[in-house]
Parts: sequence; structure tokens; C-alpha cells
Amino acid sequence: MADFFTNTGLGIGLLVTGQVLLILLPLLLCLAFLMYADRKIWAAVQMRRGPNVVGVFGLLQSFADLLKYVVKEVVIPAGADRAVFLLAPMVSLVMALIAWAVIPFNDGWVLSDINVAILYVFAISSLEVYGVIMGGWASNSKYPFLGSLRSAAQMISYEVSIGLIIIGVIISTGSMNFSAIVAAQEGAGGIFNWYFLPHFPMLILFFISALAETNRPPFDLPEAESELVAGYQVEYSSTPFLLFMIGELVAVVLMCALVSLLFLGGWLSPIPFLPDGFLWMFLKMLLVFFMFSMVKAITPRYRYDQLMRLGWKVFLPFSLFWVVFVAFAAKFEWFWGIYARWPVGG
Repeated sequence: MADFFTNTGLGIGLLVTGQVLLILLPLLLCLAFLMYADRKIWAAVQMRRGPNVVGVFGLLQSFADLLKYVVKEVVIPAGADRAVFLLAPMVSLVMALIAWAVIPFNDGWVLSDINVAILYVFAISSLEVYGVIMGGWASNSKYPFLGSLRSAAQMISYEVSIGLIIIGVIISTGSMNFSAIVAAQEGAGGIFNWYFLPHFPMLILFFISALAETNRPPFDLPEAESELVAGYQVEYSSTPFLLFMIGELVAVVLMCALVSLLFLGGWLSPIPFLPDGFLWMFLKMLLVFFMFSMVKAITPRYRYDQLMRLGWKVFLPFSLFWVVFVAFAAKFEWFWGIYARWPVGG
């Protein structure tokens, strides 16, 4: 049986398909409850109940919303480019999902443990903007087109700072493999060995840049209801609109995973004598998602010029300075070598 799954094309195909489903099905199921949690956190901050009718404590609200979107009619504007209009939300969702191929959930729990995993994720996240641009352009309407242009400018601007922040972590580790980055944060100090301490300023910048990269409040300018009437999504309904929303939420959870892997030790236990494992990774992702939700609930929306100024005039120079600082600190092993965690002989 082992030979069938390793030496035959059909066996390898079945094995890979099973591994993909093992990642996607729990992920999509978790999205329903994360959306529920997002709405409940927002409601709690505003001192109201939130979803509480469908199912026990409202736990089935997300599934009811899913059913509602699926059975609604798909409305396509008369002047829209039909093929591109329907392709755009699928591109947005697929690009968000395939990035999970290189995300490890535990030691060895990864679909593809490649040495350039960070480059892969960065390339895929750069392509996600095409789904938004295609949707805005194919709608043949000014508001969606303006929203898609805003999204393109916003995502490109904050990808620059995210890339520079990640370069600092790569310099400290000497690897672009996520498993190696987590291994570099392992030590007798437990939580004090994680990168969030030596790279603490970049953790804050990465978190804020992730909000802008995923169009989350207070940086949800591409879909601002006040002036763009939902932006690039305004002409979408039913399942295509649902695909856009799922793609955006998958990207948010991906950013939670990246924060956990790059700065919070991934699956490593915060206390040395407790065993490492998937549970720690899951709890750290929940913590970061809770912070995403709290920012959405308590922070007013930025103006678009403020958003661009923050990205280009604050985050870009600061992250560029940090790359130079970490390079010198790693080279000369300043601060007891906490910025130089290369493997022996590396």
C-alpha cells in the first residue's frame, strides 16, 4: 500500500488530494466560527447581543448566511464583462487558499515544506490583488473601478513594508523556511526566545500592515460604504459576493498564521516544560484574530491620504532602517547574538 502512494501517479494524486482536503476542510469550517466570533466581539464592544438566534447561542448564524447567499440569484450587470466578472471572485479565493500549501501547523505538519516558503506566500499574496482589479473593472461601473484602484494601490504600498519586515526575520534565522524560523525561536527561555521580543517594533508594523493588506478596518477604504457604496463588491451578489468575502477572511487568517510563525514561536510552547504542538499554534492564531477583531471594533476609519502617508512615509523608512539594523546586529552579534540564530555551520 505504501508503494502505491509513493510510486504510482494515481497514488500520489490521491495522497496529495487527501492532504489538501485535510487542510482546506477544517480551515473552511473554522472560518464560519471565526466570522461568528468576529461579529460577537464587535457586538460585545458596542454592548449589544450580536448573532444569538440561529442555533445554540447563534453558532449556526454563519451557516445560515452561507445558505442565504447560495440560493440567491446571481445578478450580472448588463454592461459587464461576464467572463471576467465571474472569474474575479474565484481568483480572489483560490489565491488566498493556495498560500496555505506552505504553512506548517506543527513540526512536519505541512503540505509542502519548501525552502523558499516565504517567497511563495509573498508571491501569492501579490497576485490576490488581481481578483479585486478584475472585479472592479469587469463591473463596468465607476464606483467598483475606483474601489479596485484603491485596493491595488493599498495592497502594493503595504506589501513593501511587509516584505522588508520579513527580511529582518530572514536575516536573523538564515532561512526562508517557516519550520526553520520556528526552530530558531526554540530555547530554554520558552516565550522569551520568540522573535516578538527582539523584533518587537516590527511585530506592531506587521500587524498594522496586515490590516491594510487584507482591507480590514480601519483600512477598509476599497469597500468604504460612505463614498464608494461597498467599492469593488457593489455589483456582486449571491455566490460571487460570498467568494470575495471568504477569500478576504482566508487572507486574514493567513496573516494570523504568519504572525504566529514569524514572531510568536508557531507551535512552540510558551513554557519550556509543557509539550509543543498544534494546540499552541491554534491558540496563537486565535489571539491574533481577536486583536484583528478588536481593532475593527474600536478604531475609526482612516482617510485614504492618511493611509498612503502612513505606508510610504512612516512604515517604509522605518522597516528599511530595521533591515539595516538587524543586518549589522546579526553580523557583529550585538545584544548577545539574539539577532543571529543561524544553524551551526550555516
